[in-house]
Amino acid sequence: MYDIIFRHIEEKVRLTKAEKEVIQTFFTPKKLKKKQFVVVEGHVCHYLTFVSKGLLKAYHVDDKGNEHINQFSPEGWWTSDMSSFFSGGISFYSIDAMEDSEVLLITREDFENLTLQVPVMDRYFRLLFQNSLITKERRLISSHTHTAEEKYRHILENNPDLIKRIPQNLWASYLGLSPETLSRLKKNIISRQK
Repeated sequence: MYDIIFRHIEEKVRLTKAEKEVIQTFFTPKKLKKKQFVVVEGHVCHYLTFVSKGLLKAYHVDDKGNEHINQFSPEGWWTSDMSSFFSGGISFYSIDAMEDSEVLLITREDFENLTLQVPVMDRYFRLLFQNSLITKERRLISSHTHTAEEKYRHILENNPDLIKRIPQNLWASYLGLSPETLSRLKKNIISRQK
């Protein structure tokens, strides 16, 4: 379960064997059944979650009961309601498992202690959070400047494995489209490829 997180960390920083042993002590492994929650909207998010196996989604439910998906998190991804995790305030969205999953959880206290005891992890998380901020800014710009078809094509090109694992209605929610609109876009793309 720890192999994938160490591969992910070592894409950004080097770890010694001793550091890996210390890092493991700060995480709690957990198996999630499909639809099991890591955090529920309106409650405090106590964990920063690394997905070792499976697929999670982060989403908000509006007053009409519609899901608005913020993020899909497959293997090798981190997820959390960062605002709630760091401030202790209530979470603005829920995170649950779309498939049976295995995750590594770290509390805020353990996160702080980890970065003190293994200083290279402070650099790792800084790089991780920088990349996350850049990705969110690009997504925001894309939402204002790209057409629905351009956004869907970007997903097709950059996430071919995820396309197969996630139902179309959830992709529609992620893109801010109705399922019918996404279906029409897919038909248009397919007809132009012929």
